[in-house]
Amino acid sequence: MHDGTEPDHDTQHEPRRRVKGIYMVPNMITLAALFGGFYAIVMAMNGRFELATVAIFVSMVLDSLDGRVARMTNTQSAFGEQMDSLSDMVSFGAAPALVAYIWALSTLGRWGWIAAFVYCACAALRLARFNVNTAVVDKRYFQGLPSPAAAALVAGFIWLMTDLEYPAADVRWAMFAITLFAGLTMVTNVPFYSFKDLSLKKSVPFASIVLVALGIAVINIHPPTVVFVLFVIYGLSGYAIYGWRKAKGRPTSVISTSTDEPEERGLHE
Repeated sequence: MHDGTEPDHDTQHEPRRRVKGIYMVPNMITLAALFGGFYAIVMAMNGRFELATVAIFVSMVLDSLDGRVARMTNTQSAFGEQMDSLSDMVSFGAAPALVAYIWALSTLGRWGWIAAFVYCACAALRLARFNVNTAVVDKRYFQGLPSPAAAALVAGFIWLMTDLEYPAADVRWAMFAITLFAGLTMVTNVPFYSFKDLSLKKSVPFASIVLVALGIAVINIHPPTVVFVLFVIYGLSGYAIYGWRKAKGRPTSVISTSTDEPEERGLHE
């Protein structure tokens, strides 16, 4: 029986909106990396600096996996990219700065917190610049020291000194110098090799596997020393590449100075 009311045809025929979700696996890895940075801060507040520094290195490993897992499973997303940047800011920006400050820099008064803040601010600037310039950078190089490597310099020094039982007060100025070096190097235009042109899917000579085994053996001799030395070498390698390019008359920047991405896409591919 007709009751005089007309059905809402627009409502009946309106297609259901697809509810967007997030991909679980890569974002869980990113959250685990974020937890590593948070755990490092908590452990430093409790005086457990060896655990704090190891947590930062664990975050580095997880950070290197989330992007690869997303690409392998075809689960990349804009949400994941933003989540990864925020996680990096905590794990490789705030956490190393706070751990260094609590461990040694606090004894330097205002100079200590200035060094910690400079590092933290440079990490934020480095991540923001990376997000803006992704489309125009030469994929073989990073523009400035990547934030995980900067965090490894700071955390590696603390790990080494803690393992050797050096009093923090005796090396506080060394911590000050390393913190500033790592922070400021993040925002330079110095090129650092990214290793992104190395493919794990390609076959390699048998000798490469032997070298990997030797590398693992060398690291196990004394992990704090070997890891710190490796990152010191990497932290200086960018300046070596910069000097070599300068001497050869080649361009020293791996990116255009402008950030107008639409007009510059593919310039460095």
